[in-house]
Amino acid sequence: MSKILFTKQIELDSDKKSIEYVEPLIHHILEIFPLPLDRYYNILIAVTEAVNNAIIHGNKFNSDKKVTLSLIVAENNITVEVLDEGDGFDPAKIADPRDSENLLKENGRGVFLIKELTTDCDISSAVGGTRVKMIFDFD
Repeated sequence: MSKILFTKQIELDSDKKSIEYVEPLIHHILEIFPLPLDRYYNILIAVTEAVNNAIIHGNKFNSDKKVTLSLIVAENNITVEVLDEGDGFDPAKIADPRDSENLLKENGRGVFLIKELTTDCDISSAVGGTRVKMIFDFD
């Protein structure tokens, strides 16, 4: 088991302004564990996408609902979880943004990006919320 270097959990309002809390939190990782900039930006983009999806699609900007962002930095990886309080969705029904009929759509790329930028990604969703667990290895 890998030694845990840092943990943090924050609760965000379901407001677009909450996105501005993501970058300083992810940047703090660089102070604990020096990462190559490409890894740092992969984490930043994936986590920002997950929080954005939780606010917009999960909680639908409902001010009574929160988004929880949890971060664990270990010696060999970073685990990030984003939880919303929405109605849930079926992740298997997300259209592939690379398909020709989806190329010009304005949205629908967030989950694809998250999966491409993480070492491992698990999305579990049901009535009451969605959990996006992202793992970023350091190898």
